Amino acid sequence: MHVEIWSDIACPWCYIGKARFEAGLAAFAQRDDVEVVHRSFELDPEAPAAAGIPVLDMLATKYGVSRAQAEAMEARVADAAAGEGLDYRSDRIHGNTFDLHRLLHLGRAHGVQEALLDAFYRANFAEARPLGDPAVLRGIAVGAGLPAEEVARVLADPEAYAQEVRAEEREAAELGATGVPFFVIDRRYGISGGQPAEVFRETLERAHTDGAGKLQAVGEADEAGLCGDDGCAVPGK
Repeated sequence: MHVEIWSDIACPWCYIGKARFEAGLAAFAQRDDVEVVHRSFELDPEAPAAAGIPVLDMLATKYGVSRAQAEAMEARVADAAAGEGLDYRSDRIHGNTFDLHRLLHLGRAHGVQEALLDAFYRANFAEARPLGDPAVLRGIAVGAGLPAEEVARVLADPEAYAQEVRAEEREAAELGATGVPFFVIDRRYGISGGQPAEVFRETLERAHTDGAGKLQAVGEADEAGLCGDDGCAVPGK
């Protein structure tokens, strides 16, 4: 069974949704037969590539709310993260994620994509590290198992894996993704948002027993668990 997950490191619901998917997968009897591939999706391709901006400032501007309201929004997401056993900080920096996606493709080539994605999520949401700093990216990537010289080569060449990232973004649009996380199981079932673990388990079981068919959506996309072009929707914003 083949599961593809479109996500962005800047998306808190991708961070939470990954944990929920893994919980659902762990409860699936045939979990050892499941291959998971993570695919690229940029929520904000125009975000600054270097310094970035504080995420609370970004939320206040994007949603047209006060700083206090932005803090309340983030507190609710932090509660959802805590429910999955995840650390979550709101003093992080929002910036461009294109280089991170390029490095994730390098990670796939070396068989450490999952470890690298987890390291990026942890660095962003649990540690609030500046992911726009190439030195920080190099340290994370090497720590996840990538060769230092190849990491340096990719970061020095803006076209390295660029086509692969853009191709996956186009594919997400062709499959009907309106935001992330977006989970596709055997190209038959599409799940949008950070759904409960039970939804993932049930859909994996259905895909295991059903025959081939066209891609169909599973459940309703909860706007509180989906990051789209307008940002990450948060309950009670």
